[in-house]
Amino acid sequence: MHMVQTIQLKPGDKLGKPVYTETGGILVGTDVELTHRMIKRLQSIGIESVYVSDPRTDDIEAESSVSDETRQHATKIVYETFSGMIEAKKWNRNFSLSKLGTEFRKAFEDILYDLQSRPELMIHLTGIYSSSNYLYTHSVNVGIYSAALGMAVGLNRNQLIDLGIGAILHDIGKTQIAPEILDKPDKLTPAEFEEIKNHTVYGYDILREQPDIPLLSAHCALQHHERIDGSGYPRGLTGDEIHLFGKIVGVTDMYDALIANRVYRKGYLPHEALDIIFASSDKFDLDLMTTFRNHLVIYPVGMVVSLSTGEKGVVVDVNSKHPHRPIIRILKNPNGENVKPYEIDLSSQLSIMISECEDAL
Repeated sequence: MHMVQTIQLKPGDKLGKPVYTETGGILVGTDVELTHRMIKRLQSIGIESVYVSDPRTDDIEAESSVSDETRQHATKIVYETFSGMIEAKKWNRNFSLSKLGTEFRKAFEDILYDLQSRPELMIHLTGIYSSSNYLYTHSVNVGIYSAALGMAVGLNRNQLIDLGIGAILHDIGKTQIAPEILDKPDKLTPAEFEEIKNHTVYGYDILREQPDIPLLSAHCALQHHERIDGSGYPRGLTGDEIHLFGKIVGVTDMYDALIANRVYRKGYLPHEALDIIFASSDKFDLDLMTTFRNHLVIYPVGMVVSLSTGEKGVVVDVNSKHPHRPIIRILKNPNGENVKPYEIDLSSQLSIMISECEDAL
């Protein structure tokens, strides 16, 4: 299988991996033959790219760091909790959070089990989710990225669980923001932006009141928009005034926000998002950024790329020691003609570079 942007899909193309709703359910399953109407539907709900079947690449398996089942379950819990809170606020009703810590601890332990079961800690999420409600999938993604980064910097199991619960729930305060502000596609007014910034305090207040939520987990909600140069919010903390957990969730939240498709812009590719984060090195902990980059699959398996030689192919594997130099299966020559497939390991062909990420073969 390989990735194709939905604008390049044709009726008759078959999906190589499912497409999920924002609540974790399957929207379109594997091997489904797409129709013109289905393609338009995928585009309308913010799906920018999908995995498709192709005889030249069907042996390529785009495996995620966390299983589809684990991620679906976590997304479902986030959806049920957050949507319940949003509805309760809308109608001025109470919503019980008595099992919040228990439910999210179990969901995160499943994520941690999947991550610790992998021989190489390379972070790669292959699930394709609708972006019609970004909050739910973003929360789970940040939990996964934060767990992997926490593992990479040597946190113990108890620390990882506290971090993971806080990372998944870091945006719970957004359930208290009016939808017309939170989902506004146009530029926010100064007053609206101030209200958005309050989600950090709202989230902290919600979490610290729950007896089964660790206080450090609550600080993930409070501090994930603080920046080491003091330019963040809500308190303008600097350097080591920000807890390690706040710094970790700050990096992973920023990364996932950049690669996500939003109503006002298309998501950046992984390497583009990292470039943007590193350009703000005065705002984030450099050691954490470097560790995150070194454990992130920059060019995911299945991505279509062009090389500096003019050849075009698909990423078939990742070199864990050199994640920016994967193995490429060449399918087209510099003239754009199909060739008998062969593979190039960029970790040993140092004169060849990835020059562009492509929409399709």
